[in-house]
Amino acid sequence: MKIIPIVPVPIEEVDMALFEEHRKIYPRSQKGWFSSWRWALVFFTQILFYGTAWLTWNDRQAVLFDLVTRKFYIFGLILWPQDFIYLAVLLVISALSLFLFTAIAGRLFCGYACPQTVYTEIFMWIEKKIEGERNARIKLDDSPMSFHKFSLKFTKHAIWLALALWTGFTFVGYFTPIRTLAEEVLSFTLGPWEVFWLLFYGFATYGNAGFMREQVCKYMCPYARFQSAMFDKDTLIVTYDSERGDPRGSRNKKVDFKALGLGSCVDCDICVQVCPTGIDIRNGLQYECIACGACIDGCDQVMDKMGYERGLIRYTTEHALVRKLDNKSMWRRVFRLRTLIYGAILSLIILAAALSLAYHVPLKVDVIRDRGMPKITESGSIENVYRLQIMNTQELAHTYQISVKGIAGAMIVNQTDVDVKSASAITFPVRVRVPTGAAEVGSNRIRFVIRDLSDPKISVTEKAVFLVPK
Repeated sequence: MKIIPIVPVPIEEVDMALFEEHRKIYPRSQKGWFSSWRWALVFFTQILFYGTAWLTWNDRQAVLFDLVTRKFYIFGLILWPQDFIYLAVLLVISALSLFLFTAIAGRLFCGYACPQTVYTEIFMWIEKKIEGERNARIKLDDSPMSFHKFSLKFTKHAIWLALALWTGFTFVGYFTPIRTLAEEVLSFTLGPWEVFWLLFYGFATYGNAGFMREQVCKYMCPYARFQSAMFDKDTLIVTYDSERGDPRGSRNKKVDFKALGLGSCVDCDICVQVCPTGIDIRNGLQYECIACGACIDGCDQVMDKMGYERGLIRYTTEHALVRKLDNKSMWRRVFRLRTLIYGAILSLIILAAALSLAYHVPLKVDVIRDRGMPKITESGSIENVYRLQIMNTQELAHTYQISVKGIAGAMIVNQTDVDVKSASAITFPVRVRVPTGAAEVGSNRIRFVIRDLSDPKISVTEKAVFLVPK
């Protein structure tokens, strides 16, 4: 038997990266319909964010989430911890709105109103104004360090930091009165948590919008990962019409490209150069796409220069593209049963929340029975002691009258009228006395009625238990 020796084969070592190597993206400026809308929303959201904090209402900040006193002021509305249900409703409305908008037109929020998109747009505008357009920025980054390069970079980062810190200051100003906060900043008397959140939010803005940019959308945002679960073939998405555009190729605008066997795409790569996440939309829908429409504006400009019809890249649906549906048929399918159900549920929740706020009673009462045993008076009557926490949620002082019902002959033996200052709460002791034999031994249900003496519509009824000993 012949033994064949086994010769070991050398294994070639291959270096593999677990993550894609990051390359800096230099988005090219473009103008168009979608760009105008994007900048309109940038102005709207930032005027709303920076401006609202300085508005006043009844000699106080109009919108203030005062965690110290546990009161949330929203113009004329004052919410207390007991109004937590409204926060839950707001979250439900936000979630359903996201589902609805995504089912209709994909990542609209990402492309136009997401804080990451908005601040990245602002930071890139500053960068373009200081360092120049795309080619100038690429050339500057590739050049060796010089005084000119250092001065441009220093100026850019100084403005970025100033804007980011102002953003952090404004954010904290919604939790600490912003005018008080400004005085504390100027006098260097900020509290530790205020310093922490101002710096944390400021540097988060600086890092995310100045450096990470598209990486936040691609790697950190969970929405990019589960968006496909909310898409279907009738969802409006940014799409390249490959049937019309391919085969791609450069050509002279005076030449009949169809005679050359070419499509409408001139392979100029403008769609890639203007994309803030650096993708090529011609490769199909990708999770990195934030549906900002920059590639649509860029491509339309090229189509105009070439004398071709617009819409090579456009908002459309998969069904409309494959079945060549006209706009009327496409929109009919966009507003399908799924989106109508989302819209109906969302409208009902918003309506219910609006009605609840409209008929919101500006009075809250909590009843706590004293832990002591019931007291038997000299006359044989039985007395229970309660503590009523009465909260006046209006910015007007009120006088409330307290009465008790549920047991025949039940009466309050101490003061029944109580004054409560505006937007404040007091704890008021109440002694309830019941005649002998008027109630059964053990636990008996009673009701406290608290009503405003100046406005009978403001009234609250709270249940309690009256104990009768054996």
